[in-house]
Amino acid sequence: MKKLRAGIVGATGMVGQRLVTLLDDHPYFEIAALAASPRSAGRTYAEATSGRWRMTTPCPERIASMTVLDASRVEDVAGMCDFVFCAVDMDKSATRALEESYAKAETPVVSNNSANRWTPDVPMIIPEINASHLDVIEYQKKRLGVARGFICVKPNCSIQSYVPQITPLLGFGPEKIVVSTYQAISGSGRTLDEVPEMHDNVKPFISGEEEKSEREPLRVWGRVEGGLIVPASSPVISAHCVRVPVSDGHLASVFVSFEKKPSRDEIIEAWRTFSGLPQKLALPSAPEHFITYFDEDDRPQTALDRDLERGMGVCAGRLVPDTIFDYKFIGLSHNTLRGAAGGGVLSAELLYRLGYIVEK
Repeated sequence: MKKLRAGIVGATGMVGQRLVTLLDDHPYFEIAALAASPRSAGRTYAEATSGRWRMTTPCPERIASMTVLDASRVEDVAGMCDFVFCAVDMDKSATRALEESYAKAETPVVSNNSANRWTPDVPMIIPEINASHLDVIEYQKKRLGVARGFICVKPNCSIQSYVPQITPLLGFGPEKIVVSTYQAISGSGRTLDEVPEMHDNVKPFISGEEEKSEREPLRVWGRVEGGLIVPASSPVISAHCVRVPVSDGHLASVFVSFEKKPSRDEIIEAWRTFSGLPQKLALPSAPEHFITYFDEDDRPQTALDRDLERGMGVCAGRLVPDTIFDYKFIGLSHNTLRGAAGGGVLSAELLYRLGYIVEK
C-alpha cells in the first residue's frame, strides 16, 4: 500500500514532536515534510529540537536528519505533501490565514489549533462523536474556491475528559453540567521541569480554557444546516479549569442533571457499549473501547490510567448520586494523545478512509 505524504507544520513544538512519534511507521501516512518558524528553517530537525525534545522516546533517526522548512513558504511545503497537520504557536489571525493558505494551495489541513474552531463551515471533530460534521467540507471548498483543499480541526484537549462520557447520555436530556478540569503541564506545551513554579502548587486559572470548556461541547453536539455547523443550545455548562503539577492527563470532576434521569446502571451500560465510526472502520489509532468505566472507588487516576488504549481511550469512574445534581463522576483523558496529536492523527485516518484526503 502506497502511503500518503504528510507534512507537519509547527513540527518543533510539543504537539509537533508528538505527531512525529505517532507518524513514524504509520500504516497510512509517512512524514514527507517538517515545517516551522524561520528561525528553525534550514536546520536539521535534530538541530532545531536540540535541548527541547520533550518526548520520552528518541526522535526517529530518519526524521532527525530531515531539513526543517519555513512554514510560511506555503507552496514549497504544500508541493511535498498530500496533506498537512498544523500545530503552530502563532496568534489566531495569523494561524487562520496560514491554514487557509495551505487549503487554498489544495492541501488539506488537519489542525490542532483553535483559530478555526468557530469557522462555521470548518468541522471540529471528535471522530467517534460527530463524524457527520465532515459533510460541511464540500461547502467549505466552495467558499475557498478549491477542489481538494480544506481545514478540519480538533477541539480543545480539556473537553475530551468529559464530552465523550456525556455524549452517550444525550438521549436522557442533560440540562445542566458543572465541570472542574485538573489539567496537566503538557497542556501548556511544556514539561514539569520547565515550570518550577508548579512544584508543590496548583494554579486556579488557565487563560481562555473555561470559555472553551463551556462553548466547544455545544459545537461538537451541534447539527449541520445549510452547509454550516449550528451549535446545540443545551445543556448549560459551567467550568473551572485548574493547572496541576502532573506531566500528562486531564482529569475532570463532573456534575450533571437530566430532563429524564437515567439509572446508574443505564449510564454505565451506555458508556461501556458506546463506539463510533473509528471502531467500525478499525482505524489504526482508534481505541478498541472508547470509554472505560472503573468500578474501583479510587479510579481513574491520572498516572495509572491516562495511557489506556495507547492514550486514545477515555475513562470514567466514581459515578454516584449527588445532593444537588442528579449524578457526579470523574473523567480522564490523555491530553497530548487523545486530546491533541493522537486525536489529529485519528481524524486524518478517518478523513482518509472516507475519501476526503487522497493522493495528489
